[in-house]
Amino acid sequence: MINKKYSFITVTVISCVLYYLFAYHLERTSFWKLTTIWTGLFLCYLFIVNKNYSFKSLAIIAVLFRLIFLLAIPNLSQDFYRFIWDGRMIFEGLNPYIFLPQTFIEDGFHLIDQAEELYAGMGPMNGSHYTNYPPLNQFCFYIAALFSGTSILGAAIVFRIQIILADIGIIYFGAKLLEKIGLPKKRIFLYALNPFIIIELSGNLHFEPVMLFFLIVSLYLFQRKKWVLAAFMLAFSISVKLIPLLLLPIFIKRFLLKKGKLDWEKNISKLLLFYVIVLSTTLILFLPFLSKLLIKSYSDSVGLWFRSFEFNASFYYILREVGYLFRGYNEIAIIGKIAPFLTIIFLVYISIKRRNNSVQEIITSMLLVLSFYYFTTTTMHPWYLATLVVLSIFTRYNYPLIWSFVIILSYQAYANSPWKENLWFVSIEYLIVYSFLLYEIKKPTQKLSGKNCYEKEKESGL
Repeated sequence: MINKKYSFITVTVISCVLYYLFAYHLERTSFWKLTTIWTGLFLCYLFIVNKNYSFKSLAIIAVLFRLIFLLAIPNLSQDFYRFIWDGRMIFEGLNPYIFLPQTFIEDGFHLIDQAEELYAGMGPMNGSHYTNYPPLNQFCFYIAALFSGTSILGAAIVFRIQIILADIGIIYFGAKLLEKIGLPKKRIFLYALNPFIIIELSGNLHFEPVMLFFLIVSLYLFQRKKWVLAAFMLAFSISVKLIPLLLLPIFIKRFLLKKGKLDWEKNISKLLLFYVIVLSTTLILFLPFLSKLLIKSYSDSVGLWFRSFEFNASFYYILREVGYLFRGYNEIAIIGKIAPFLTIIFLVYISIKRRNNSVQEIITSMLLVLSFYYFTTTTMHPWYLATLVVLSIFTRYNYPLIWSFVIILSYQAYANSPWKENLWFVSIEYLIVYSFLLYEIKKPTQKLSGKNCYEKEKESGL
């Protein structure tokens, strides 16, 4: 018992030191230093989650690790500068969806505090495009402007507090959902203690935890057959990040499949009401920003991610090379339009082919659809992976956890001046991910519930 206690304290202290070094003494251009600290943190993570420590102890250190970043300026991402900009625009009564930061800077209109610093921080690429963050996310930005309208660090602290609170909510409701579907509740710490999650979200201020909080609550309410409240929570999730909008067809059989058979007549009205609640609530949340320019500016901004941007892509890079070989130029404008249609086809297949009746089946389908989307997208920023990580803990698949470690290879691009990706590193990343995914697909299916799962928890702490 004493050795167990001291080993827990030792690994916790080592993790705290490494997180401190990461937060306050690291630049993203220092790739090998970054990778060394990252690897050390993952080794500590593996040690902790494979020991039978109490739920309370794990929850405490999950929050502690996040609080280490409280006073830090993000060092792996510049997006938070745009978050601050948008929040201060709203605070000044301006619509962030229809004004470009670049326009204000070029015309010399500094209508918000620290405009020059914020524009320099976000960079010309970000500042020359319309914002694409949904309304509830904008509300999070507004809260920061409300409490810290003149300090960049102050705004970052407000953002971080919101994200940490969302993660605490994920731990709470995620654990309850795991118990409801017959899985060990301590599996939630595969997400909550994951260094990738802590660094990319709490550290670099990406708002995936807020989106995921509402998504997990929605799934929990579904498990309790409170589908009306679940619909509202799902709408809130979409209103933070649009990605859950892609998952709506997966719920069809949840309403229509009864005792293994489709029952359209009795349940179609519930299904339609569910979709009406989700879509109408999402649209209502956009109403405060409604203008003639909103639809055009927002669709243009979202469309740019498919037509112009490329980072850490998978199949797209292969198709891009084929395009160079046969056409002599980058085919992103064409490939970027085809990839979403392929995702839709796969989504329809998963929605029809799989049962998707239980919540666990729904979550597995969500994981597969989003994985296909991220495998075929032109732009795969590391923080996108957070959704796959949290979904995976409710399924038998672990490849997102493997990916959460090797995705650090994508940051090698920032070690180059000017910025440039090394496709060897990208290839290694996806080779590892696809190899493990194929292994999990081919290995015999083992249901993650019942006696076997609890025996596993007793042995490993999960």
